[in-house]
Amino acid sequence: MLCSSGSSRYYLLNTINKTTSSSSQRRTGIGIGISSIASASQNKLVMEKNDCAFKFLTRNPYSFPSWASHLSPIPSHTFSLGHLPTPIHKWNLPNLPNNTEVWLKRDDLSGMQLSGNKVRKLEFLLADAVAQGADCIITIGGIQSNHCRATAVAAKYLNLDCYLILRTSKVLVDQDPGLTGNLLVERLVGAHIELISREEYGKIGSVTLTNILKEKLLKEGRRPYVIPVGGSNSLGTWGYIEAIRELEQQLQTGAGKLKFDDIVVACGSGGTIAGLSLGSWLGTLKAKIHAFAVCDDPDYFYDFTQGLLDGLNAGVNSRDIVNVLNAKGLGYAINTSEELNFVKEIAAATGVVLDPVYSGKAAYGMLKDMAENPKKWEGRKVLFIHTGGLLGLYDEVDQMAPLVKNWNRMDVHESVPRQDGIGKMF
Repeated sequence: MLCSSGSSRYYLLNTINKTTSSSSQRRTGIGIGISSIASASQNKLVMEKNDCAFKFLTRNPYSFPSWASHLSPIPSHTFSLGHLPTPIHKWNLPNLPNNTEVWLKRDDLSGMQLSGNKVRKLEFLLADAVAQGADCIITIGGIQSNHCRATAVAAKYLNLDCYLILRTSKVLVDQDPGLTGNLLVERLVGAHIELISREEYGKIGSVTLTNILKEKLLKEGRRPYVIPVGGSNSLGTWGYIEAIRELEQQLQTGAGKLKFDDIVVACGSGGTIAGLSLGSWLGTLKAKIHAFAVCDDPDYFYDFTQGLLDGLNAGVNSRDIVNVLNAKGLGYAINTSEELNFVKEIAAATGVVLDPVYSGKAAYGMLKDMAENPKKWEGRKVLFIHTGGLLGLYDEVDQMAPLVKNWNRMDVHESVPRQDGIGKMF
């Protein structure tokens, strides 16, 4: 478990490995007194874990990775919002190229209401908001934005009001948006929702829209803090710089000598790929980052990522550290039946549920590229980062329904005795 303690974060090692090692020493007669040492070590870990439990939702000084010391500005504090580190496991995908392994980092398990990659960015952004004395948060996104949902929950955790500008269709902009998926959580936690049509959004832009709301709230005596689309600015980028340090620690303390050649992730706003690619480039990982863009186009994301890198004085060209591929298909948050069927088949085959907007499209694009260019991927160890978004899947239930017909009424033969009251119902 990852935990903040003073000015640093530390990682707890696997007690099972330690116990196994101690047991083998006792069997060979070398480990005199090992039992008491192991017991003391485990007790210490239990106390440290308990201490970690009380670090959740606390503001802590940030100790940056040594390899990131030249970046500027460096955040001073973070808020502990995520359940970190997120686990990594082998992902037994079908039809991979020869000797190719795919592993999965479960950033979808970084929380429940706060699940997904946005949590890592919000740890830095909300610490800055509190430091600036904000009493409310403004952010913006699509009608089923995972980022907006996570921001609404995190803000309420910290006793901040949250204002969400949500993009929807021209037909629905004057109607109650409903309670499907992310909207249910946002409205339950009391977020103030402002609807804007896609057409107006396209002509005005997210920056102007959030500034309009900011000025309105300032006139009302509020102290708003604006978070951009997806939390993707240079400060938010630190969320995935820190994630690379987390990954380095997991590989160092894990069993075996696992090393990843490639990291694959969905790209929707740019901050995640900026942090991953910069951290991998600067740190010990040195894995190639492949970003599957679910909106816009690769050139846009190369340029946007470059702006984030320049904002940190990184001194590196985005095109040298990340490979951006197009995976938007019919458009942002629009799915073909083939893409939705892919999400269903992966869930049925591996138990991993992908969201249709981000990780679903990225995994679909990755496997398609592996099928079309197998030599490019043969023999490589690939880490796919699941960035969450399960709640958004509820918005696709009508399209998904024809794909999941695995049900029937249970047939109980008439010869089976019936007696009222024998089956207690709770």
